[in-house]
Amino acid sequence: MTENISLDNLKQNALAELAAVSTADALEAWRVGWLGKKSQLNTVLRGLAALPVEERKSLGAAANVVRQDLESALAAREQDFSDRLLESAPGIDITLPGRPWLSGRLHPVTRVINEITDIFSSLGFSVVEGPEVEYDRYNFDALNIPKEHPARDTMQTFWVDDVDEKDERHVLLRTHTSPMQVRFMEKYKEPPIRIVVPGRVYRYEATDASHLPMFHQVEGLMVDRNVSLAQLKGTLFEFARRFFGPERRVRFRCDFFPFVEPGVEMAVECASCKGAGCRVCGNSGWLEILGAGMVHPKVLEGVGIDSTIYSGFAFGMGVERLPMLRYGVDDIRLFYSSDLRFLRQF
Repeated sequence: MTENISLDNLKQNALAELAAVSTADALEAWRVGWLGKKSQLNTVLRGLAALPVEERKSLGAAANVVRQDLESALAAREQDFSDRLLESAPGIDITLPGRPWLSGRLHPVTRVINEITDIFSSLGFSVVEGPEVEYDRYNFDALNIPKEHPARDTMQTFWVDDVDEKDERHVLLRTHTSPMQVRFMEKYKEPPIRIVVPGRVYRYEATDASHLPMFHQVEGLMVDRNVSLAQLKGTLFEFARRFFGPERRVRFRCDFFPFVEPGVEMAVECASCKGAGCRVCGNSGWLEILGAGMVHPKVLEGVGIDSTIYSGFAFGMGVERLPMLRYGVDDIRLFYSSDLRFLRQF
């Protein structure tokens, strides 16, 4: 029996077996048995190297023709299986376009936090994080907010433990990201220090178009020799220019925060009303995005940094207000709504 006759027999046997296949598993088994690495056809092809050149050419060409014929027969059988499956499935219109897979995306607040930290990283700030469950020493006392200070009343704190006046380590959900100022300076006492601290904060207050009991802040701190208020304003102006664009107006006004002296607030022109006044901005035309100021000497001295040698500035901004200002969102609650139609816009 010649090799060509053997190949013809192989082909006829394979096609006969293929015609009898009735299930997808049997079809896969046929493919492995007749076209796989250990198939009879591959055995013939591997034996070509031992043949004379002329026989090798003719037999190799014939074997490749057989392989192509078997692969074509397999493809036709697979298509036949697919067609029969579609025909047997009720209610399927094979002429309709396919449904696209929905791709995931970052939440707009997460995207804004990443953008904020990228901007400040490019200005030389490091990004650090701190605990959301905090001691009141870091949240209040070390930031120049003693127990009798009226600023504690405006924080509307969520206490985690039972408050005992004799215990100095009360536990709470942090009301701002400022505690990380103290934690970082305690650990790294040698300036220069440049950090930004993103994270969630919690306050027990009424929910409305611009307030939530849980929101995000980004805290900033810089401590070094000869740090001035001019550097603070220059840093924040540069941030606003990059984030909002050079056309948006920015306003600084004096304000009070216990852990800075002097203190300022920074506001950006309301995107919803373009400065005319609306419910989002309280009819003022401006929306405050952060409080800032020069770090109070008591805060520096409390962590062992000499305030006669070093000075610094700090700021804390509410993250959700930034996309509200940029995109003209008129209700902060939309960011945490279950209505995905809103989130898919970003």
